[in-house]
Amino acid sequence: MTRTAGVLLHPTSLPGGTLDHEVIRFLDWMSDAGLRLWQMLPLGVPHDDRSPYQSLSCHALNPALLPAEQEAIDDAEYRRFVDEQQWWLDDYAFFVVLRGLFNKKSWSEWPEPLRFRDTHALAAIRERHHNELEALKKEQYRLFLRWEQVREAAHRRGITLFGDVPIAVAYDSVDVWANPELFKLDENLQPTVVAGVPPDYFSETGQRWGNPHYNWQLMERSGFHWWRQRIAMALTKVDLLRIDHFRGLEALWEIPAAAETAIDGTWVKTPGRALLETLRQDFPHMPFVAEDLGVITEDVVALRDDFDLPGLSVLQFGFDGMADNPHRIDNQVENSVVYTGTHDNNTTRGWFESLDEKLQQQVIAELPTDAGDMPWPVIVAALQSPAERAMVPMQDWLGLNEQHRLNTPGTVEGNWNWHFGWDQVAPTLAATIRDWLNRCDRL
Repeated sequence: MTRTAGVLLHPTSLPGGTLDHEVIRFLDWMSDAGLRLWQMLPLGVPHDDRSPYQSLSCHALNPALLPAEQEAIDDAEYRRFVDEQQWWLDDYAFFVVLRGLFNKKSWSEWPEPLRFRDTHALAAIRERHHNELEALKKEQYRLFLRWEQVREAAHRRGITLFGDVPIAVAYDSVDVWANPELFKLDENLQPTVVAGVPPDYFSETGQRWGNPHYNWQLMERSGFHWWRQRIAMALTKVDLLRIDHFRGLEALWEIPAAAETAIDGTWVKTPGRALLETLRQDFPHMPFVAEDLGVITEDVVALRDDFDLPGLSVLQFGFDGMADNPHRIDNQVENSVVYTGTHDNNTTRGWFESLDEKLQQQVIAELPTDAGDMPWPVIVAALQSPAERAMVPMQDWLGLNEQHRLNTPGTVEGNWNWHFGWDQVAPTLAATIRDWLNRCDRL
């Protein structure tokens, strides 16, 4: 595989926060810089906290991305879209209308006939709210059409779109409301266990995500139909998929629904190997990257390697002095994606500035000496890595401090709001990046 480099930037972090003309300008800048991978977070409809990892639907696109200027709709094309996407689009439109009617309350708090999807109750909603349902479908049509234009523009510039599929879905989502049998719910459709991760680098009490767990036995008996549809749909939007929390395909952290933190959870095995075998039948080239950060066991490593999936390494995690740390600069491997930091990390400049002076000197001693001011030594270390793909958040390309961090795990305020401005992009930056890519054999 050709060595490449790219930028991690969610579309909401574009200057206008939408898929307007700025996205084409961004793609042109990427092309000028020689960056051939644009990585983004999940593109779904977020809840009010704006987290891309807790969406109302794993298929719908975020309406916040829709530009203000609207193109005229071709009615025949629109009708074809509705027919082709009816398998998820109808339920999505119902879900959004009903959330509006009940002041954004979770579907678990709706009246029982709607909570349990009574046919007559839904028919009455369809009749009374036909116009709103139609408007939501047209909104998705416009979004899909615009995204296809963006994808084609990227491909014309030799840029690959690198997407993200969360291992779990939100409880308050159309995915659970429309398919309750696929999740571990009780007779009142409440989760019996929820997802998260045990205590780790980011949190002493772990992370209690609150997502419901899958009924894996039923999913496996159905030939993983739901998963196959989900992945197929995702790959109509992007070319490469990061499987978020890949270790969940070996075992997931199950937390009793009544528990307040993730500490009391347990690891429960999942049939991820069978799922990946099924996906390999649909997608023989396996366009997947395993997000294998966190508590990784030999079984998880074997699952990743048996399917020849690239894993991740994050240079910010590589300076603890441990010889076996997979994130260390000298432990990088070819079949991987190396990052300076991820969307969950501080910016690299912010991270470095937060270290005490002794640790700063230790970090500097392990980095290239000819790369300039921070974060460039870390960026160049990533570019020089044997990893086939090197990814750098836009904040790091721009040399920004911790004030420009996108997300702080374990917090709910002030996340997911950052966007860059062209005044932050030096006129010479693209040429500087291209020069380093050339020197590091990544053009």
